Amino acid sequence: MKLLLIIFISLNIYASDILTSYRINGITQIEKEMDQELAKEEYWSRIVKDKDTTFGYIESYDNVLACDKSESALKLYSLDQNRSFSFKKKYDAFTGKLKGDKAKEGDLKTPIGIYQITQKLSKDTKLDPFYGPLAFVTSYPNVYDSYRGKNGSGIWIHGLPSQDRDEFTRGCIAINNSSIECLDKTIDIEKTVLIIDETKVKQNISKKTLSSLLAQLYSWRYSWIYDDIEGYLSFYSPSFVRNDGMDLDKFKKYKIRVFKKVEKKTILFNDINIFPYPNTSNIYQINFKELYKSDTFKFTGDKTLIVELDKNNQIRILTER
Repeated sequence: MKLLLIIFISLNIYASDILTSYRINGITQIEKEMDQELAKEEYWSRIVKDKDTTFGYIESYDNVLACDKSESALKLYSLDQNRSFSFKKKYDAFTGKLKGDKAKEGDLKTPIGIYQITQKLSKDTKLDPFYGPLAFVTSYPNVYDSYRGKNGSGIWIHGLPSQDRDEFTRGCIAINNSSIECLDKTIDIEKTVLIIDETKVKQNISKKTLSSLLAQLYSWRYSWIYDDIEGYLSFYSPSFVRNDGMDLDKFKKYKIRVFKKVEKKTILFNDINIFPYPNTSNIYQINFKELYKSDTFKFTGDKTLIVELDKNNQIRILTER
């Protein structure tokens, strides 16, 4: 009861402060104060505290497919009634003939990374019988793959042909036909993320690190909204290259021109996901739905950032799309 009273008093004091600020400065100042609060780690620590962070901070996926190439296994984790990712099924899997991360077309390696499932192929779409009854197309190469100059395509999760075959693939993930049919009935591909690593996919991600990343994401957003060009650009790595090939120098000049317009902007982030990138110690993938609206431009769609944590645990954006 005492704790509830303290919370109630605190909320009333805060509400009083908001009302006073609104009375004197209007709604614009209130929005700015709220945006400042969103850029604080304390806020995100409260959000993350009771959230399952087994694989990272996840808002938009219900299923995680974790592929451990060393174990030749594909494991399915799904949200349970407690909103936790619980282990559901292990599928024996064939992966690329050669070990290591895929770098180019035809190298017989399965990529290491984080991928969406973009499409389902089946006999109805004239799928070659070599791939079994159906196949899930992945988003390889992803943003980070392209940044590192990796190429190739056609990385799928698929079934097996009826005749005998080698116990490896040219880079795909292959599971038994009954398994892929079961998987098809279990998952919604739009709500499923695939994580591939050379060994066991990272689990039990630090809540403190995730809170810091979320706060810094919103600090970047704050600089963007309020035309702090110096603060905004401070989040970018010297080795930044945008997904379309624009390097940091050209990107800076472009953004300086945009910020000089000093327009009223609305920038909203939804369905935020943060994953530690496989086979790295300090690289993270952040993706979300972005709504951007100003007097001269409007955008609604997917946004992906690949960020590196420096020695001071500050994010530096390596690439974005």
